[in-house]
Amino acid sequence: MEINVIAAVAKNRAIGYENRLIYFIKNDLQRFKRLTTNHTVIMGRRTFESLPKGALPNRRNMVLSKTKRVFDGCETFISLAEALRHTHEDEKVFIIGGASLYKEALKIADRLYLTEIEATPERADVFFPTFSVEEWETEHTENHPQDGDTPAYAFVDYRRKRS
Repeated sequence: MEINVIAAVAKNRAIGYENRLIYFIKNDLQRFKRLTTNHTVIMGRRTFESLPKGALPNRRNMVLSKTKRVFDGCETFISLAEALRHTHEDEKVFIIGGASLYKEALKIADRLYLTEIEATPERADVFFPTFSVEEWETEHTENHPQDGDTPAYAFVDYRRKRS
C-alpha cells in the first residue's frame, strides 16, 4: 500500500478557516482530482462535512469518526489504523485532511503532494503540521506565478527518504 498526504498549504501552514479551504485555486483542485481519482481517500469527519457534494465520485471514500457511523457513499472507521487495515496492499491511499489526521499520517506516509501557496491568509483556524524536511526529498516542483486574485504557488511532490 502506498500512503500519500495531499494538501494545499499557505506560507504560514494555514489550510482552512471555518471548515473551508483558505484558497480556491482551480488548478490545485484539478490536480487533486487527477491524483486521487480511482484511488482511496481517507478523511476526518469535519473534512467530509466540508465537501459540497458529499462523497467524492470515482474514489473509495473512508471517513474517520468516533461518534457518527454512517456517511452516504463512505466507509466509516474509528481510526486511521483501522481504516488502513481495511485496504489492500496494492491500494493507493490519499490522506485529505484534517489537521490531526495529517499529523498522524505524516509519520507513516510515503509521499507528500503539497500545493505550497506563497501567501498568508488574513484568517485561519486549521494548520498543516510541521514536518522535518530532512526526512523528505523533492521529486518534482512545478511553479505557478500569481494570476489575478490567485497567489503564486508551487506543486511540490516529496518522497520519504529511505535509510
